[in-house]
Parts: sequence; C-alpha cells; structure tokens
Amino acid sequence: MSVICSHLSQIKSVKPKTKGCEECLKMGDSWVHLRLCRTCGHVGCCDSSKNKHATKHFHATKHPIVT
Repeated sequence: MSVICSHLSQIKSVKPKTKGCEECLKMGDSWVHLRLCRTCGHVGCCDSSKNKHATKHFHATKHPIVT
C-alpha cells in the first residue's frame, strides 16, 4: 500500500518574490542554492548556505513545501 503525502494539497503555483534569497539580498550576502516556498513564493537560501534562510522561513511560517 502506498502512502500519499498529506502536504500535496498545500502545493500552490507561486511566483518567486525575488530573483535571489530575500534576506541575503537585503544583507548583501551570498548563497549556494535557492529554495522557493510553494505556499507564499518566498525565496530563501538552502541549508548548504551559511544563513539557511529557507529553513528559517519554514520554522517561522510552517509552510511545508519548497522546490
């Protein structure tokens, strides 16, 4: 029996709010890779980046899906 992820219904078609990590751009900092929140369009840097803004966004908002 296959299990379906309970978060699938929360995936939305969103447009990125920025062309880079929102917080890093404000700070003048760099990133390794970007993650797009599929709930609100927030763009944050990945966990390989020193600031890990995508994960911080998840903890602050509980938005469960990034691509």
